[in-house]
Amino acid sequence: MLTAKDGDYDQADALDLGADDYLTKPFAFVVLIARLRALIRRGAPERPAVLRSGDLTLDPAERQIRLGDEPVSVTPREFAMLEFLMRHPGQAMTKTAILENVWDAHFDGDPNIVEVYIGYLRKKIGRERIETVRGAGYRVAEHAAETTAADLKSR
Repeated sequence: MLTAKDGDYDQADALDLGADDYLTKPFAFVVLIARLRALIRRGAPERPAVLRSGDLTLDPAERQIRLGDEPVSVTPREFAMLEFLMRHPGQAMTKTAILENVWDAHFDGDPNIVEVYIGYLRKKIGRERIETVRGAGYRVAEHAAETTAADLKSR
């Protein structure tokens, strides 16, 4: 975190809220670079290049979703929602969490828009792939039956 706030409580709050480091202005550029190198050395857990759930794959770099060997065409919002759910395997994500991460924290529309987009995704990738967890939200099913794109077209 780079800030002009140099109070002890400001620093403690920032670190408690998830900041990895805290640097106050004015600062020496050489110190900033050294701190960045230290953060890189620490490393973060590696994020998978391609997300998988059964035969469903999502490639964030290529912005592609595949069901088996078949590409699945989705809107940018649908892609973001599926990516968010697949990045949290086994976890039920609340409507609020989905809205804050796929839309934004200041979204003031109807929260049922999440249900609408879940419906769109289910039509495209198979109903059984996204589970509704009553009272908790939605999650990508860990052991969804394999469905081919041809199966979905015939529905």
